[in-house]
Amino acid sequence: MHRLDLHGTSLIVTGGTQGIGLTTVDTALEAGASVTVCARTVADVTRVLESRQGKSIDGIAADVSRPDDVRALFSHATERFGKVDGVIHAAAVIGPIGRVGDVEADAWWNCVRVDLFGTFLIVAEACRLMEGRGGRIVLFSGGGATTPFPRYSAYASSKVAVARLVESVALEYAGSGIEINAVAPGFVATRMHDATLAAGSSAGDDYLDRTRVELAGGGVSPEVGARCACFLASRAASSITGKIIAAPWDDWEHLPQRLPLIVGTDIFTLRRIVPRDRGHDWQ
Repeated sequence: MHRLDLHGTSLIVTGGTQGIGLTTVDTALEAGASVTVCARTVADVTRVLESRQGKSIDGIAADVSRPDDVRALFSHATERFGKVDGVIHAAAVIGPIGRVGDVEADAWWNCVRVDLFGTFLIVAEACRLMEGRGGRIVLFSGGGATTPFPRYSAYASSKVAVARLVESVALEYAGSGIEINAVAPGFVATRMHDATLAAGSSAGDDYLDRTRVELAGGGVSPEVGARCACFLASRAASSITGKIIAAPWDDWEHLPQRLPLIVGTDIFTLRRIVPRDRGHDWQ
């Protein structure tokens, strides 16, 4: 297993009080990072800080979809640890479940506001702070980013947009020292799947059955995505940018040895399939 080294690194982890986010916090701390954690409620942040006393951790309540909260988060991290070297953005909501004609517009928009607009706010603030000194940004781009995700259209639309945001921002800041990537963590057993079970048939029988099977088997360990995210936030991942890494399958531990094969190529990116890709010559 790849030995993570984040000593001397100051990280922000959003959504860091439960699920993959909390596992990421603990993984980063174990690797030697100083961590600023955020969540929407003071109670959640306090719970995490109190249970990790003696470690290099601080936190603040922040709603990532509110610009003022995002600015306060970065200011807090900078004041506490003197700098921000990286951001791992794990905050997200699952949004409404059901066919697009059946879900409420306000619920659909709220999901996009948190999962996409909130991601934009985090990335934009990180880039402003890191410009001139560099830094690493890691986003989570899971279900719906690379394949259709029926009945979860708000979540899927947000996550595929996050993937394209990663590719675009990587080009905008190429050569600046700011590098950005996304992690697909696989089917991790989190509170989001409770929403699928509660939705019942609205989630679609196929996905509902798959969820039950995956949960019964334990799903993918959250540590897989957390370790991948911490690797991408580390100096070991230097020069890797603009990529979507599937943590359970993409052998990310050996990416530094494969830089000539992936840097400047469309490996680990989203691309349109055209007829010639399938052996047709009619275009």
